[in-house]
Amino acid sequence: MDFSIGEDRQMLVDSLSRYFADKADWKVREAAIASEAGFDRDVWNGMAELGVLGALFGEDAGGFGGSPFDIGVVFKEAGRALSTGPFLATLMAGKVLEAAGDADTLEGVISGEKILTFANDPAVSADGRPVDATTAAKSGDGWALTGQKGVVDYLGSADLIVVTAEMDGSTASFLVERGASGASTRDYPLIDGGSAGELTLSNTPAKLISDDAGAIDAAIAAGLVATSWEAVGVMEVLRDSTLDYLKTRKQFGIPIGKFQALQHRMATLALEIEQAWSAAINAAAYFDKDTATRDRYCSAAKFSIGQVGRLAAEEAIQMHGGIGMTWELPLSHYAKRMTMLGHVLGDDDLHLSRFIELSKAA
Repeated sequence: MDFSIGEDRQMLVDSLSRYFADKADWKVREAAIASEAGFDRDVWNGMAELGVLGALFGEDAGGFGGSPFDIGVVFKEAGRALSTGPFLATLMAGKVLEAAGDADTLEGVISGEKILTFANDPAVSADGRPVDATTAAKSGDGWALTGQKGVVDYLGSADLIVVTAEMDGSTASFLVERGASGASTRDYPLIDGGSAGELTLSNTPAKLISDDAGAIDAAIAAGLVATSWEAVGVMEVLRDSTLDYLKTRKQFGIPIGKFQALQHRMATLALEIEQAWSAAINAAAYFDKDTATRDRYCSAAKFSIGQVGRLAAEEAIQMHGGIGMTWELPLSHYAKRMTMLGHVLGDDDLHLSRFIELSKAA
């Protein structure tokens, strides 16, 4: 099987890699995660000018890509650079708009003029239980939403919010402008960098995007592909950083990489990362098949990166020793991000169960 990404995508990867190296180095990231927004807006606008955001969407929506592999290569490079910003929220919310043919709204998002986020998960009460679902009701010629959404990526910076809500017994998607009447937010930083927030809606005016629940499912599936590829990028940095450390850190007068036990552990890790990489490629390759097949391969990839990602983070920290946990060492930040990626859009336990059920029905 040919695992190459093609010449055009390789050019995108090279351009994005150079951009991150030139404009989003570690000092820029540290300043970004310490800011209220949790990301650097200038860096985000630069990526928009470079065409990175346009790569996430098809030509009909004003982009120039939009395939699962286009999405994958962008997110893998973002993972390698550990860049913060509303990548995932822009992708999933944008895919909902793209499916509805709303190119006008997407135009401002792709250009970087507007920040878009995706409010899909319900907020959680103090005892850890989801609150009541968000509901939509007719209000004059439009709609009004009532409910709460939790952990909405970069909510404090968002100009537009795609919100999912129950409507006539099914799930529909709506567009809400930040600052709309009845909408309130509570923002907070995330442990792995970036920011999120809690969204509360009380009879908030909203524009109906689509009553097609399948479009929401497809957007989430695209998010799973993106998350899997990003995780592989993070794992590769963890692996390479650890290999470099094993070659330079000496004990008893020789590099610790000469110790056979550590060599075996690194060989096992390298093989596991290749397995996770194959699973991520499969998620992209089977994305355009039927819904059940798409979801089965997406869950397989998410399960794989959850399992292997945890191994990669643990091994990297253990082989570095105490220094691996320090704030000053970038590796510790990669380990945090890898741990969080294992839980984004469902952890490995959830996706293992989902994969089993989908396989039974196949």
